Amino acid sequence: MKFYLFGNSQKPVLFLLPGACCHWKRNFGSVVPLLARDFRVVCVSYDGFDETEQTVFQDILTETAKIEDYIQAHFGGHIRAAYGCSMGGAFVGLLLQRGNIQIDHAILGSSDLAQSGGLSARLRAKLVSHVLYRIFQKGKLPGWMQKRLEKKPQEERAYMDRMLEMFGVGAENMKFVRKESIFNQFYSDLVTPLEDGISVSGTTVHIFYAVKMGTQYEARYLQHFKSSDIRRHDMQHEELLICYPEKWADEVRSCCEMEKE
Repeated sequence: MKFYLFGNSQKPVLFLLPGACCHWKRNFGSVVPLLARDFRVVCVSYDGFDETEQTVFQDILTETAKIEDYIQAHFGGHIRAAYGCSMGGAFVGLLLQRGNIQIDHAILGSSDLAQSGGLSARLRAKLVSHVLYRIFQKGKLPGWMQKRLEKKPQEERAYMDRMLEMFGVGAENMKFVRKESIFNQFYSDLVTPLEDGISVSGTTVHIFYAVKMGTQYEARYLQHFKSSDIRRHDMQHEELLICYPEKWADEVRSCCEMEKE
């Protein structure tokens, strides 16, 4: 695991946790400059997904413990905020649940928070890892997926193109990612329990809820967090982050009780 730091070391600390199988730079590269003036920005790069290391993603709890250790060692166990993109939100939830560090503002972005039994999770992770590994090796979508994408309306295609860029498809060499890392990340995310009614003194939970994902996601947020600041956006999964980075950055500042630029 690597940690990439930006901005003034005297500013409040903001951790950015990537989504599933995302390269940290493709996930957050466009927003780091928007935040670095106001925060000490720390981008987490998970085991198995950093080209400078030869590591394998083992499981979500092992990675969570490494993040906790880093925060304790470098920031006294207390940071201003953490933003989890998609699956990164599960990390944020686990950091709160475990109670080993203090986060003033915990922010989840379009997080799925899906839970699944062992067999179902294994089958789903096996399918996803097979497809994603082939995409990473070839650097492009399979022909049948590309044809389906081309049939989408222009606006939806533009959003999907941005999503694919976030995954590094066609823009970042992801051949170094092992299938084992992809499988372990998806599988452990599905089977690692997130408690209901999480509430931590001194922490405010903020959720960027992409309404177009469906009401079942809001139900999960209400289930897992006792009290949260749900910010509704009439958008698709992480559309605010990837299509409107300036507005996303303003929302993050607002969550952290900081003024807009």
